[in-house]
Amino acid sequence: MERADEDACRVALLDADGGGGGEGGKKQQQQLAARVWEESRKLWDIVAPAIFSRVVTYSMNVITQAFAGHLGDLELAAISIANTVVVGFNFGLMLGMASALETLCGQAFGAKKFHMMGVYMQRSWIVLFMCAVLLLPMYFFAEDVLLLTGQPPELAAMAGKVCVWFIPLHFSFAFLFPLQRFLQCQMRNSANAAAAAAALCVHLLASWLLVSRLRFGLAGIALTLNFSWWATGAMLFAYVACGGCPDTWHGFSLEAFAGMWEFVKLSSASGVMLCLENWYYRILVLLTGNLKDAAIAVDALSICMSINGWQMMIPLAFFAGTGVRVANELGAGNGEGARFATIVSTVTSLVIGLFFWVLIMGLHDKYALIFTSSPVVLDAVDHLSVLLAFTILLNSIQPILSGVAVGSGWQSMVAYVNIGCYYLIGIPMGILLGWLFNLGVLGIWAGMIGGTAVQTLVLAIMTVRCDWEKEALIASTRMGKLSEVR
Repeated sequence: MERADEDACRVALLDADGGGGGEGGKKQQQQLAARVWEESRKLWDIVAPAIFSRVVTYSMNVITQAFAGHLGDLELAAISIANTVVVGFNFGLMLGMASALETLCGQAFGAKKFHMMGVYMQRSWIVLFMCAVLLLPMYFFAEDVLLLTGQPPELAAMAGKVCVWFIPLHFSFAFLFPLQRFLQCQMRNSANAAAAAAALCVHLLASWLLVSRLRFGLAGIALTLNFSWWATGAMLFAYVACGGCPDTWHGFSLEAFAGMWEFVKLSSASGVMLCLENWYYRILVLLTGNLKDAAIAVDALSICMSINGWQMMIPLAFFAGTGVRVANELGAGNGEGARFATIVSTVTSLVIGLFFWVLIMGLHDKYALIFTSSPVVLDAVDHLSVLLAFTILLNSIQPILSGVAVGSGWQSMVAYVNIGCYYLIGIPMGILLGWLFNLGVLGIWAGMIGGTAVQTLVLAIMTVRCDWEKEALIASTRMGKLSEVR
């Protein structure tokens, strides 16, 4: 009898627990769904206007290449080489250095130290303008550098001339990038988007006028791109200076010159980390210039890189959004919130990457018509489509993990990862496949994709094993050091 009563009690308890567990499980699912929705809303508040502004800004470069392509194959190759080897290298370095603001301004915003955000931006201007001056010789001696790397003399001469015309564009990076990140970290991406849209309209009109109507050729293309980028910077500064950011911009201050060493160290680490990523696929174009039929190979690869770069504005927007969200949560002392933001951003970007993978595979023989009508170039692009599709898929994850690194301040550590994966694995593998196995541009690109895959795996392991509460304490300590400016 006692045994029966005991069994009955056990069944009753299991029933009660099962019912409660079912209800509890459902409630937990609802809470998780609500949390995912809230985090997605915060993320898309940053990412949606960031995607728009980045796609629009990148479209100015694509439009430039399209106009150059219709001037001729050599002109397209010259613009591509100038943008990739010289302007692109410096673009990557200064973009990386400006990304220090994503760490500092993002954590300052989370910690509610709003007054420091304007000071950080001014420090970034100082550092980037100094860097821009130091990099000027690359523009003046671009032709010699290109000849040393094995580029054909005619192509090197034309690209070298274009590089000199792009010097104003070079200085616009130092002014524009800190402004964009300053606004992005305080959720004012609509200003970035509006300025980019206005600049695109100006760029289209000026390109048509100077290239198609007045026939200024490559000089007109360079002049248009210079003007459009400076116009974007001028509009953003007018927004900030005229009261758009009353809590974070209090005018120019001598505080910008204090506490520079810590800022320079973080900016330098950020520059090395991101420019190593940015340079990686630009080196792919440079290596391709040494193949047989270099002009055709460079044209085909440049078209693929333009499509990849165009689409990559989406994961780069997630890079920015993840960096800001992680930095905000760490600045507020919420390590678990930073971890959750990382998961939501990674999954969302991967789903978008899968969509574009399918799109490229389906339009493999069509998308190059945007840039050229040459049958030889169209056929060469078609042969590269599979690699382009898988590059897009892989790049839907890698930038988000880099965004976690920027938001957490891991730039120095990730710089070493990038050197090892990209330059000790990817490039040697690409050279091996491209020349030793006679696979040409297919082999070079496939080898370099391998380097990106290894880097993505390493960053994923770092992120999974991260102690987020410890990172929140480190962020608090960093804010204290960089705020000691008086």
